[in-house]
Amino acid sequence: MGDGFLSIFKTRALVLKNKDFKENDRLIWLFTEKLGKISVVVQGAKKAKSKNMSLTLPFCYGEFVVFKGKSMYTLNEGEIEESFQSLLTDLDTLTYASYLNELVEISMVEEESNKELFKDLIITYYLIRNKVGDLESLIRAFEVKLLRHTGYGLNLENCCQCGKKINTSNLISIQYFGVICSECNRSSAYILSFAAVNTLKYLIKIPLENVYKIAISKEVKEELESLLSIFISQSYSKKPNSLEFIKLLRSDKNE
Repeated sequence: MGDGFLSIFKTRALVLKNKDFKENDRLIWLFTEKLGKISVVVQGAKKAKSKNMSLTLPFCYGEFVVFKGKSMYTLNEGEIEESFQSLLTDLDTLTYASYLNELVEISMVEEESNKELFKDLIITYYLIRNKVGDLESLIRAFEVKLLRHTGYGLNLENCCQCGKKINTSNLISIQYFGVICSECNRSSAYILSFAAVNTLKYLIKIPLENVYKIAISKEVKEELESLLSIFISQSYSKKPNSLEFIKLLRSDKNE
């Protein structure tokens, strides 16, 4: 299976979202390890006794066997490894998990494999579920990894205009995704604090499972959120809708 001859594939995947499809079916969007992002018809999923109903729930992670027809994938069978439904019990984890799914959805085209991004998404899910470290810091780290895995990695080591090695600079080029040295045109530079630059360098290098080891101040987290949201909005097809709800959620907490 999975060699393309039979058009049957077995792959680990996470359910990004779903919607009703025809009378008894459901359409799900999977982010898969082998096939990238795909849409799959789950036949009979809306029936009360359907064995596949649970496989259509957003956030579910497991092994899926899909058949590729002329125009669409159809689910043959699947087995849930982790439902992540505990994330639904907390508004923060629900909102941020939805944001992760939306980031994957807007950054990936159909049937484009990205195993590194898939791995980091699943790691992030487990870290959120297990409440490992600060949630906002973890999300900022995932955004950095997402940009890199999709071809928009940030260069904080060399000037993005002349290529000169830079020890330290807090001037960021939004256009070229990197730092600007003191000798190049800085008229349109985005200015970060040096603390934010150093934190960003660290997030680029460390694996997600080690993010909990660093303490990021509220001010630096706000700086990174603003900068990374700009990069994400300009890099992909649309701006994540979840961002506005996250901001609303935060403002309610601060009142």
